Amino acid sequence: MTLTEKDSQYLWHPYTQHKTSQTPIAISRGEGALLWDENNKEYIDAIASWWVNPFGHSNKFIADAIYKQLTTLEHVLFGGFTHEPAIKVAEKLMKILPKNQQKIFFSDNGSTAVEVAIKVALQYFFNKGEKRTTIIAFENAFHGDTFAAMAASGISFYTQAFQGMFIDVVRIPVPVKGQEQVSFEVLENVIQQNNCAGFIFEPLVQGAAGMVMYEPEALAKLISICKKNNVLTIADEVMTGFGKTGKTFAMDYVDADPDMICLSKALTGGTIPMAITTFTQEVFDAFYDDDINKALFHGHTFTANPTGCAAALASIDLLQTDEMQTNIERINKNHLEFQKKIESHPKVITARTLGVIFAVEIKSDSEESYYGSMRTKLYNFFIDKGVILRPVGNIVYILPPYIMTDEQLQKVYKTIEEAIEMV
Repeated sequence: MTLTEKDSQYLWHPYTQHKTSQTPIAISRGEGALLWDENNKEYIDAIASWWVNPFGHSNKFIADAIYKQLTTLEHVLFGGFTHEPAIKVAEKLMKILPKNQQKIFFSDNGSTAVEVAIKVALQYFFNKGEKRTTIIAFENAFHGDTFAAMAASGISFYTQAFQGMFIDVVRIPVPVKGQEQVSFEVLENVIQQNNCAGFIFEPLVQGAAGMVMYEPEALAKLISICKKNNVLTIADEVMTGFGKTGKTFAMDYVDADPDMICLSKALTGGTIPMAITTFTQEVFDAFYDDDINKALFHGHTFTANPTGCAAALASIDLLQTDEMQTNIERINKNHLEFQKKIESHPKVITARTLGVIFAVEIKSDSEESYYGSMRTKLYNFFIDKGVILRPVGNIVYILPPYIMTDEQLQKVYKTIEEAIEMV
């Protein structure tokens, strides 16, 4: 049996309707920005395998760090114990995070990083004797698949089977260009009409919504409204963190600091699942008490896994090299040139770029659903051409590894141009 045949016998894939979807492609190896399937067909991984591999596949620097840690201390429980790799991760992050972040809490993926933040926001006020039960989130947000993260997400087909089971979430419009004032006013009204504990947001770019972008000044204003009303703010940097937007964190563009930050995906360079939620000292202090019931009773078996910490340390070191920073600037320059070329195409509604993120919205005769016919047609076209891109409805985005060459980028651009002509 081939790998794909064995897969269909045993495995259940994410975001997949197995009755109608195509058979998954069996990948046998990867190197840099390239992947090869079991038949040795080559693919350019133009989305860094769901935004987690900024330094490419089979990165030797990270692999060596993992091996060294595996042969020293592969894992130890984090309840009542600690270890040097976790402390080093904390020390390294404190140097690059917004200055108000003082404490870090480990978990194991982006959804749980968000879950921790939302639980902390709600318990923060509970510990202070205040009843605040509402979370504010953007329309069309995506924050993950665990229950609180799902509740905060606004893409309905992800959550429709669970309506009526969620925590209380109220949505506000994204402050895209021309809609900033509406977003500010709705936020003010929501806070006045509800017992709001926290506001969670994807800073500057809504990934799963199709790379919807908005300006730092608008986000700073929303954060200031929350601070004025003592509503905690949560920056979900799971997608945007570690260089994607052109700065280490998207919040580095914003003249305001959140109370919490959620990190995962590129944290370990796409090697070992790990996540972190960071907090201000003020938030931590609300849990610091003689009363054990005020502690944060949340944990994961692999919390602060030393091997994952070693991968994170190596990944952050790589990000900070001159070579990688130059690569990010180079990719951004290429994106901007392609945007200038493609945005005037008669079949293009709009194109946008931030850092290594590029998105183009293609005209359609009908309203395109998330997994609609245009998306399927585009996806199959890209796979046939040996380029891994996952369109969101009629929106095609690129989020490449930072080591992708100019030649590989040009092939991706050319394939997108061909796809636009094809649809």
